Amino acid sequence: MEWYWIPMTIIYVGVIITILGENRNPSKSLAYILVIVFLPVVGLLVYYFFGRKPLFKTRVFKRKQARDRQKLAQYLEQLKPQMEERLQTLEQNIGDMAYPFRYLYNLNQSLISTGNSVQLLNNGEEKFPLLFDKLEAATTYIHLEYYMLTDDDVGSRLAAILIQKWQEGVEVRVIVDDVGSNQIGSLPSRFRDAGVPFLKVLPVAFNSLANSNYRDHRKIAIIDGHTGFIGGINLDDRYWNTGKHDLYWRDTSVCIQGPGVNLLQSQFFLSWQFAGGEDDYGDRSRYLKTDTPRQGDAIVAIAASGPQSDAPYIMEAILLAISQAKKSIKITTPYFIPNEALTSALNIAVSSGVDVELIIPARSDSFIVQHASFSFIKPLLERGVRVYLYEKGFVHAKTICIDSHLTFVGTANMDIRSFFINFEITAMIHEAGLCRDSEASFEADKQHCRLITMKKWQKRTVFHRGLDSVCRLVSPLL
Repeated sequence: MEWYWIPMTIIYVGVIITILGENRNPSKSLAYILVIVFLPVVGLLVYYFFGRKPLFKTRVFKRKQARDRQKLAQYLEQLKPQMEERLQTLEQNIGDMAYPFRYLYNLNQSLISTGNSVQLLNNGEEKFPLLFDKLEAATTYIHLEYYMLTDDDVGSRLAAILIQKWQEGVEVRVIVDDVGSNQIGSLPSRFRDAGVPFLKVLPVAFNSLANSNYRDHRKIAIIDGHTGFIGGINLDDRYWNTGKHDLYWRDTSVCIQGPGVNLLQSQFFLSWQFAGGEDDYGDRSRYLKTDTPRQGDAIVAIAASGPQSDAPYIMEAILLAISQAKKSIKITTPYFIPNEALTSALNIAVSSGVDVELIIPARSDSFIVQHASFSFIKPLLERGVRVYLYEKGFVHAKTICIDSHLTFVGTANMDIRSFFINFEITAMIHEAGLCRDSEASFEADKQHCRLITMKKWQKRTVFHRGLDSVCRLVSPLL
C-alpha cells in the first residue's frame, strides 16, 4: 500500500495531459484540472463520466452534423423564394437590427419568414389551455419535442388528447429527453399500447453516463403545419400556477401561427431522425407547407444549435443583436453564467449609452449555479447594468427584447451549457405588438424584484462572496 501513490500519480498526470491535449476552452480545462486535483478519486470519476470527450460525441455528433447540414439545406430550399427581397424589406424597417436575420440566413440555418401571427404566453396559465385547444383541433399531424414530460395532471391530459387524435387518424410524433423526463411514469407504456410513435433522445444507462452531459433541452410543438409553440415552459404541473405547488413558477412561451411554423418543423425533422425515427416522410409538402396563408405581420427566424453544430448559432445571433442595440436591452434568464464574449457585449452596450437590464432569480433551483451567477454581477454593476433579483418565485423565462424591435423567446439560458452543450432552439421575432408585450411583461416582473445596487452588493458577507468565487471556478462545467 505504501507504493499506491505511484500508479495514482501516473493516472493523474495522464488525465491532466489528456485534458490539455484536447485543446478545450482554457477555463473549462482549468476547471476540470482543479476538480481532479482537489477532489481525489471523485474528480477522476466526474471527469470520466461527464468531462471526457466520448467516442459517442466524436462519431455520432459528427454524423449528425453532416446529415443536418444536408437535410436542413433541402428543407429550406423548398421554402426559399423571395428571401433577398424579404431581407431588404427588413433592413428598411429596422436597419442594422436585421443583421441577426441575415446571419442565420447566410449560414443556411434559417429562412426569414413573414406573414406570421405571434402571441406571448406568460406561464402555464396562458400556454396550456391554448396548447390543449390547438391539439384537440388538429386534423393532420401533431409533433412534440420537449425536455420534460411528467406523469402528472398536465402530462396525463396531454397523453389522453394525443391518443384520441391518433385514434382519429391524426399523425402524432413525440420526442422527450431521457434525463429531463425522469418522472414520466406510465406515459411511455400508454403511448406504446395505443401505437403512438414515441421516442427518447439519448437514453442514459450506466454504460453511457458519459453521454448524459448532452441533453435535448428544446420545448416545441407543431400542429398541422400552421401553429407552433416555443419557449421555456415544459409539460409539467409546476409551470401551471394552480395552487397545487407552493413555488410560483414564472415562465414564457410564444405561439406562432403562419409560415414560420415551417422552420420549427424543419428542426423537428432533424431531432426525430437523430432520436431514431424514420427518415422518409414521403411527400414533404404534407409538413413543409409553401402555401401557408398569412396570419399577421410578424417576421420570424429560428436559431437552433447543439453539440454537433459548426458554431454556437444562438449565442452568436444574440451577440450580434446586442451589438446593434441603440436604446435598450432587457434580458430575463434563470441561469446566468456568461462567457467572456457575452460579458464584453453587455459591458460595451451599457458603456455606449444603451439601457441594459437583467432579471435573474433571487433563489435558484441549483445552489452552485446561483452562486456562480452571483459572481458575475459585480463587474456588470460597475459598468452600469441594472440587475434585478426576482423574488415572487422562480423565474424560468428565457427572453430578450432589444430596442423594441427584436424579441428572443426560446429554450436557451444565458450560460455555457445552453450555448455549447445542449440542443436548444430560440425564436427571433420582429413584431411591434410582441415587443410591447414582452417589455410590458418585463416591467411587470420588475415589480416582484429587488434592484441590486453596488453599495448593497458590496455589503454581502465575506463568506457569501467567497462561496460565489468558489462556485465560479466550476462554472465552465455546469
